[in-house]
Amino acid sequence: MTAADPRKPQHEFHKLAKRLRRQVGQAIADFNMIEDGDRVMVCLSGGKDSYGMLDILMKLQAKAPVRFELVAVHLDQKQPGYEPDVLPRHLRAVGVPFQILEQDTYSVVKRVVPEGKTMCGLCSRLRRGALYTHAKREGFTKIALGHHRDDIVETMFLNLFHHAKLSAMPPKLKSEDGAHIVIRPLAYCAEDDLAAYAEANAFPIMPCNLCGSQETLQRKAIKAMLGEWERKHPGRIDQIFRGIGDVRPSQLADRTLFDFAALGARDGAAPDAAAWLLGDGPAAPEAIAAPAAGARPATEPRTGLEILGA
Repeated sequence: MTAADPRKPQHEFHKLAKRLRRQVGQAIADFNMIEDGDRVMVCLSGGKDSYGMLDILMKLQAKAPVRFELVAVHLDQKQPGYEPDVLPRHLRAVGVPFQILEQDTYSVVKRVVPEGKTMCGLCSRLRRGALYTHAKREGFTKIALGHHRDDIVETMFLNLFHHAKLSAMPPKLKSEDGAHIVIRPLAYCAEDDLAAYAEANAFPIMPCNLCGSQETLQRKAIKAMLGEWERKHPGRIDQIFRGIGDVRPSQLADRTLFDFAALGARDGAAPDAAAWLLGDGPAAPEAIAAPAAGARPATEPRTGLEILGA
């Protein structure tokens, strides 16, 4: 029986680390996430994804041809069982500047959300508001969030199934008030890779006792669906994600993105030529003639379906 090569785990970790750094670097380059002189607020929740994001960004920063600043920012939401020394101890050890904010969002969420209802939505809004306010006050030029490829794909299906819209989490966006640029450097990274990276690095994971285990039923269902697809067809999630980056408006049905009405229209045709189908256009000649016995008066418009004989 051949003995296991003790170097294999280390070799596998180096491959994983290299892959993640390449993916993060590619995302930063593709979407121009970080520029020379940027001051980046790296939002650190204490979970595997944000730890991985900070670690990878620090490694890229050391070799980057441009100069930018990284500051880890964590929000202490005053949840029961929270250990305030865990994050500062880790951040001092890795040598990154950090700031710890304190805001009792836990009490607000517990007071407002009825017992048994999902707290994630309100908690997320309160957390985002606190972080955005801090970013503006401290003059950060970018806000880095730890959402990964799987988060983006899950969000797309949540929006499609429950809100009838085709949208996800963009790798880069401007906040609704226009004051902040939000980036997601992990956009190309798989959740399983980030979990393995966190385990190999022994990051001190801080579980969320409020909502970390209270993931919405809808998102759980989407995650289970995608997990089943991935088991039966390896690479399916990555294929879906690639599709999010290859949108063909002419092959969908959004009239605000593609002018279907003008497609193939004859020269000289009135722009409202199809309005008659909705009963909004000018009356047809036969509708003006004297109505036959029992027919609807000519002054009463016919619907488009009636004109078509439906």
